[in-house]
Amino acid sequence: MNPVGELLQLDDIALDLEVANAGALLQRIAAMLARRGRLPEAEVLSSLKTREELGSTALGHGIAIPHARMADCGAAAGAFVRTRFGIPFNAPDGRPVSVFLGLIVPKQANERHLKLLATAAGMFSERSFREKVRACIDPAQALELLAAWTDSSALASE
Repeated sequence: MNPVGELLQLDDIALDLEVANAGALLQRIAAMLARRGRLPEAEVLSSLKTREELGSTALGHGIAIPHARMADCGAAAGAFVRTRFGIPFNAPDGRPVSVFLGLIVPKQANERHLKLLATAAGMFSERSFREKVRACIDPAQALELLAAWTDSSALASE
């Protein structure tokens, strides 16, 4: 199982959320991450917003990975959210975003943070994977898909 799959549980998945804008989306993700990480929601939200102010975490193709490193975070946590409609998220391709993987990691967990981001970027760089994620009909199916992903280029080089 990949690092993202190891992080997520069924209640970390929300599909077809209706949110009006990026602020509302970050608030929903912060609530999910705060619950999992046993952190104050306001601190998680502030950390996510601060990271977005440095530059959008949108990758293009309707995907974003809002993330933050937090001093009070004891262990990495993740939340996968698919919105019913795409929302503006300052993506490099200018397209609205509807698929989000929110992550928080301990401040000192540099290697873990980079591994999670690299795994997520690899997943979402594959068109077929993005299409499968968008077609999931329930959280269990999404979790199974996210957990089962393997980096075919890494496997080929081993």
